[in-house]
Amino acid sequence: MLTSKQKNSKRIFDVTLSILVLPFAIIPLLLLLSISTVVLRRNGLFVQKRIGQYGKPFKLYKIRSLKGANHADIVAIKNSETAYGAWLRSTKLDELPQLFNVLIGTMSWVGPRPDIPGYADLLEGEDRKILELKPGITGPATLKYKNEDQLLLLQKNPLQYNDTVIWPDKVAINKAYSEQWSLQKDISYISKSIFS
Repeated sequence: MLTSKQKNSKRIFDVTLSILVLPFAIIPLLLLLSISTVVLRRNGLFVQKRIGQYGKPFKLYKIRSLKGANHADIVAIKNSETAYGAWLRSTKLDELPQLFNVLIGTMSWVGPRPDIPGYADLLEGEDRKILELKPGITGPATLKYKNEDQLLLLQKNPLQYNDTVIWPDKVAINKAYSEQWSLQKDISYISKSIFS
């Protein structure tokens, strides 16, 4: 697990990178929020409860990309997705507001993706080690499952496949990440997220 010194280094990196990126992201962010509001006829900012560090709930911010689904049910997502929303999700631009999650300290640039209640908060034993990490915008499990939506749509029972195959694998990947953390690896994951 990360030492206190490592956690401090990670936090300094998170804040510094966010401050550097924010001036370039603010205009696209405001533009996309406005477009989402017009296209979807709802508030362009989507707020949802997710499980964060130490299993505590927090508010995650995204640009709204769906007409009515809850951003959790893959079938409902596809049934309520517009072409604009599909583009937002495929480019990951819907996650731009998470810069503010990083700045206020509820998220990190790199870490386990924040899950809805019913997953990370129910971890037991050694698996709970990953709850010591702040959830991340990207990370090794996020990169491995960057096409998770398409993978789940191929399954007869997407929820069962997620719960029995994808979720346990993500837990194992995130445990390894927490045990082998380095700032260099975080920078590598961010670079791969941008350029892959």
